[in-house]
Parts: sequence; structure tokens; C-alpha cells
Amino acid sequence: MSISERYRESLDYLHGRLDYERAGMPRSSGDLRIGRMRRILRALGDPQDAYKIVHIAGTKGKGSTAAMLASVLQAHGSKTGLFTSPHLHHVEERFRVDCVEASRAEFVELVERVQPICARLDRDDPHFAEGGGATFFEITTAMGLIHFARAGADVVVLEVGMGGRLDSTNAIHPCLSVITTISFDHTRLLGSTLGAIAGEKAGIIKRGRPVISGVRGEEPARVIRQIAARRHAPLREIDVDFHYQYEPPQQPLNRPSAGRVGVTSWRSNWGPFDLPLFGRHQAHNAAVVLAVVDALAEQGLEISEAEAMRGLAAVNWPARAELLGERPWLVVDGAHNPASAVALAETLRSCFPEGPSTLVFGSTRDKDFQSQLEALLPHFARVICTRYVNNPRALGVDQAVQAVVDLGYPEPMSADDAKSAIELARKITPENGLICVTGSLFLAAEARAVLLEIDENA
Repeated sequence: MSISERYRESLDYLHGRLDYERAGMPRSSGDLRIGRMRRILRALGDPQDAYKIVHIAGTKGKGSTAAMLASVLQAHGSKTGLFTSPHLHHVEERFRVDCVEASRAEFVELVERVQPICARLDRDDPHFAEGGGATFFEITTAMGLIHFARAGADVVVLEVGMGGRLDSTNAIHPCLSVITTISFDHTRLLGSTLGAIAGEKAGIIKRGRPVISGVRGEEPARVIRQIAARRHAPLREIDVDFHYQYEPPQQPLNRPSAGRVGVTSWRSNWGPFDLPLFGRHQAHNAAVVLAVVDALAEQGLEISEAEAMRGLAAVNWPARAELLGERPWLVVDGAHNPASAVALAETLRSCFPEGPSTLVFGSTRDKDFQSQLEALLPHFARVICTRYVNNPRALGVDQAVQAVVDLGYPEPMSADDAKSAIELARKITPENGLICVTGSLFLAAEARAVLLEIDENA
């Protein structure tokens, strides 16, 4: 059987498992079974013990923070694994070594390594098989951890999928834990207060292992301090142990600019330096990354300022205010909760030239899309509502249109999919204007596939 045929069989196997990214989040946290993940890893020989792990949780910013940190570690010369989710176009994106995603052959080998283990555990242990057995995310987490061990990684940057305490990635023992931010998302599972959400995210804090926190707000910060203290985990906090100063681009702008940031920690002064990604929130993420660098230095992993700056300058993290066209400027962003929508609106205002703007919006049924729209609509002259088509969780176009009207705005235009929405936006937006496609990472992925001519089925 050819690699292409085995690849398709491997994908079919994975897509046949329970996938919360497509089915929607579980009804309760009781459906998340971290014990099952521990059993899989034990059966695989605990590949996660072969390297250092930096474990990153947070409501927003964790993916960007993970990408920046991985780039810095690679610039230092450490062989660096990066595990993130969800993927944009192909599953192999979830596990990269030195910025290179797993090949199809490697992907097939990883599935064929994990599949019989899960089949045996399903057969031998009724508790393991409850609810359908190992999930898509559990299996891909195990695949990533094996891949990094096989590649001989020195350090792995591991992004939490959702929450922290019960997330599949929490079956590991990191050298360092990171919590980027706390805001409202997945409230049915994580809790309806910032303190409750912080408690779930802080579940990644391990006894005696250092913690870097970028969390602001008295309630969530207090919860993280309490959990860190109970676990005797040394804690470094933003605005206490490290600080940053963001320098927004000077207006008026002729072309997009990310601005600059300077970071001061308990150990080092960094910058000011050009941000690799657009937005004030990315200055926050960069500050968290450099605090992690200083914490790693205290564990013997010394990264020079030149290496850190080189790594940050090389960051490539798609679908985060990603510029994919000009005349008009065309921005694709995966903002999918109210806090991310607020950050995106501020980024477009401060980092892009002024001009007539068009919002292309599509979201997810179980998200707070009304609050997303409330944050975004005041900044756009015209709106096109659309939907993503490759995931059943998409919000209907009619529902998005009605949400705009309910907020007191004129009835927006609509389009059936990302391709037709972008074509319409280009027709109605002047060359000196801006188009922003946002509302979901799934919509961002489909927009990128259109704009970059990526065949997601290839």
C-alpha cells in the first residue's frame, strides 16, 4: 500500500474518533478523562520523559506565545518541538520540530504506532473504552509526544488544548508552566467566573515547578497565587516580577506596522525591539516569552539576548492578524471569543492605515458571537456575514445576519462561504481600504486556503 493510501487510512481512523473540535465541547468536565491519556502514554513507554517540556495554558495568547518561545529556543540551537491545536489545513501542523511539521510518512508511522495500543486498551479495560475510547485529541497528543522523542528534541513547547486541569496535555511533568491570560470562554466547562476559569487553567501547575503568569485581574491572579503556593511552585507574575512597555506605530501609517516593545524582568532588560506580530496583545505575549527565557536560564538553559531577538524576529504564526493581501489590505484573524475580538479591533485601529473597511464575519454556534460582533462592528463601514463549511459547528449565515441587526446595525450582506465572501468584499472595498476576515479559526483557515490556493484535501 502506498504512503498516500496509508495516509488516507490514517486520517479516516482519526476522524472516526470522537473529536470535540468538530462535535462541540463535552456536556460536562466529567467527560474529560486524563487517566486515559496517562494509560496511553504508559503503554507507549512514556515518550514525554525524553525531553524538557514548557507547558502553556491560557484563554488567549497561548498559541502565539508557544510559537514565539519555540522560535527563540530554536534560535538558541535547541532542537525544539512545538505542539499546537487546532490545525489550520493539515493535521501534521500540530507537531513540528524546528518549525518543520511532520511529514506524511512520519504521520502515518505515528498513527500506526498509537492505533494498536488504543485498540488493546479498549479491549482490555472497559473504563478506557467508556464514551467511545480514546479521542482525536488524545491520540494526536500522544502522536506529538512520540514524534518529539523520535526526533531527539531537547525542549518541547506544549500548548494546552482547552482548560488545563483535565486537558490531555496535562498528563506530563513540565520543567515550567505558563498561563498567558484569563478571560471568558468555554464557560459551561471551565466555570462562569474568572476565578473558576483560572482554577482550571492553573491545573497545569505542578509541585515545585516554576510558573510564569501573564494573568491580570485581581480575582484570577489571586487564584493562581493560591494554587502555586499550595504546590510550592515558584511564581513569577506580570506587573510584579516582569513588565513591558508597548510603543504603538506612529500615525498616520502608509502601510501596516506592528510597533515595538521593551521588557524588563527580575533578571534582564530586553529591547526595545520590533514586534514580530501585530497588536498590543502580542507585546504582552512577547513579555511572557522573555520571562520564560529568564526562568529557563535559572534552570541552566542560558539564551543570549541576540538569540532571543533573532528567534522573535523569525516568528511565523498564521491567522493572527495575518496580512495576506494589499490594495485593499486583507487581514485574516482567528479571533473566536470576545476578548480576542476586542484585541483584534484595537490592532486594526493602531497597526493599519486608516481607510474604508469591510468585515467578513463567521463564527461558531456555541461561542458568544454576539459579544464578538459588539466589539467589532463599530470599526467597520460594511459587513458581510458568512460561514465556514468544513466543520458542522458553524453558525448559520442567517443567525449571524440577525445578530448584526439585533445590535442595531443595518442588515449586512451575506455570502455562502469564505471564497464568495472574499470575492464580494474585494468588489465593494476601495483600494485604500481594508478587509478583515474573522470570527473563528475555522473560517480563518478556509480563507487562507482560498487566498493561498491551499488544497486542504491533497
